[in-house]
Amino acid sequence: MNTKELEKNSAIWSVAQSSTLYGMDFWGDEYFSINSKGHVQVHPHGKDFSAIDLYEMVSSFQERSIRLPLLLRFPDIIQAQMQKICSCFDKAIQDQDYKGKYYGVFPIKVNQQRHVIEDIVQAGRNLNFGLEAGSKPELLIALSCMDNPQALIICNGFKDKSYIEMALLSQKAGRNIFLVVERQKELDLILEMSQQLKLKPQIGFRLKLNTQSKGFWGKSSGEYSKFGLTSQQLVSSVEKVKQKGFLDCVKMVHFHIGSQVPSIQPIKSAIKECAMLVSELYLMKCPIQYVDVGGGLGINYDGSGATRSSTDYDIQEYANDIVFALQSLCEKKQIPQPHIISESGRFLVAQSSMLVFNVLDKNSIITDEKIKIDKNSSSFLKEMYDVYKNIPKISYNESFNDLVEKKKQIYDTFVYGMLSLKEMAIAEKIYWTSVKKLKELTENKEDYEDIFLTLKKQLTDTYFCNFSIFQSLPDSWALSYIFPILPIHRLKEKPTKQAYLVDLTCDSDGQISKIVDYSSWEIESFMPVHKLKEKEPYLMGIFLTGAYQEILGDLHNLFGDTDAVHIRVKDDNRYIIEHRVEADSISEVLEYVEFHRKQIIGNLHNITEQSIMKGHLTRQEAGLLIEKFEENLSRSTYLK
Repeated sequence: MNTKELEKNSAIWSVAQSSTLYGMDFWGDEYFSINSKGHVQVHPHGKDFSAIDLYEMVSSFQERSIRLPLLLRFPDIIQAQMQKICSCFDKAIQDQDYKGKYYGVFPIKVNQQRHVIEDIVQAGRNLNFGLEAGSKPELLIALSCMDNPQALIICNGFKDKSYIEMALLSQKAGRNIFLVVERQKELDLILEMSQQLKLKPQIGFRLKLNTQSKGFWGKSSGEYSKFGLTSQQLVSSVEKVKQKGFLDCVKMVHFHIGSQVPSIQPIKSAIKECAMLVSELYLMKCPIQYVDVGGGLGINYDGSGATRSSTDYDIQEYANDIVFALQSLCEKKQIPQPHIISESGRFLVAQSSMLVFNVLDKNSIITDEKIKIDKNSSSFLKEMYDVYKNIPKISYNESFNDLVEKKKQIYDTFVYGMLSLKEMAIAEKIYWTSVKKLKELTENKEDYEDIFLTLKKQLTDTYFCNFSIFQSLPDSWALSYIFPILPIHRLKEKPTKQAYLVDLTCDSDGQISKIVDYSSWEIESFMPVHKLKEKEPYLMGIFLTGAYQEILGDLHNLFGDTDAVHIRVKDDNRYIIEHRVEADSISEVLEYVEFHRKQIIGNLHNITEQSIMKGHLTRQEAGLLIEKFEENLSRSTYLK
């Protein structure tokens, strides 16, 4: 990333340049900015309201024994997003004189953490915001948390008899529950159980639309999608409910065209296709009152508006298009305009969470511009030194080609025994010093941009970061998904280094593999960072992690959950820690894989006794080993 281009018109590096460099201008929305101190700040209620200095807040947590890495959740952002989606749909409904209402539901699968679900239920009480369950455990969560009889509980996913029985009994108890038929066999169970319980269920049909989305999750839509009824299955299902006397129970249709849909076009096409099916079902005497448009509403992870990690539309356009498409066809077919349901989980919670971690160490290429070669040096070292000295004198292309050749020769010469280890070390130092010099000479020269970019990558540092990508950012590893990342302080300083960000695991995949270069909108595997300072922590944040990342994380290398805190922000720029969720201890993580505390401590006692008998350990040393072993079992899986 060419930071000199950003610095041309400014003698001093500014926070505005950092905001552009790290893309906050594009993905920060109304919730994130950089203050005059060069610290990232969070505006949970929007930029016109209170702001919290993220660096100062996290630094103060150390005094409360809240450890890094740290997951921060801001439930105020969830509430703001809920109000935003409701107001956008309400505006679209009012502007177009639409006859139905809007009902939001949160898909529990997006973030099943108890405090998150409780925050959503509480914030959504006045908005009649409901929950969506995609499995039996999630249904249990919904039934235990949702206490608003006006809010919807949508039952999706595969269902067995006990799942359906729970839902129907809860309907009898006054819950506003819809059972969505994903497969025809589910309909038989719903009708059978409803007859036994002597109630009229609220039934929805999931539609398998032909419209297919693009993006990471496009395969969840279209004719080959996992769930939904085809047109043939839809017709036969209507006939079945009609024969059983339950036709009046079919009140909803539902479809889903994938998560994080990047373009508005497939959304518009899906709505039109759905509206046509609604009109046909209405002609078949199904009293469709609700259309559930599912999820798919995306957010700008990179802010480009042109990749799978962003969107080319905003929330108001999304709401307008849905309302308009439904209204147009309903008026044309002269049928009632249904209520609208959406399951926009990512939109609601992604921006509310972030991971803050510290950089533990770095690995840098060693260069030395004062290097000298004496007359007793090998001919190979003299040749290497000549390449270095001649770089400014010959063409940059020739110098680059010489370096490529010499790099290969260094290792070939060593392998064939013609170069000692000390000589190879000197040869490497000459090579990397030459690379640094040629990089500096080719920077900002258009004709040599390819050479400059190649050399820049070779000189990039490695920053070792105190987190596990497999635990805290699984979509980055599994899908090469892009998340915003930047230092949360020192943003008044020019970042003079480039670094790969690698995690604590011993897996070669344990690094952030895709980072946006906001100067060119290219995707890189490294990013601009500041030079590390002795005895001063370097803190970085990964943002927009609230959707899916927490629940999908795994225990690679047995790194468990981090500390997590829920922050409520007051009107006077103060905050309170509403909840603290302590990180997994090593003992807890070991329990997951059947290594129980008492058993492994007992094993260690046996081992130390044998070592004492053999004279390898004194009793005091054995006692100290056991003490440290037990002490570490209670500690976090991450490094201090």
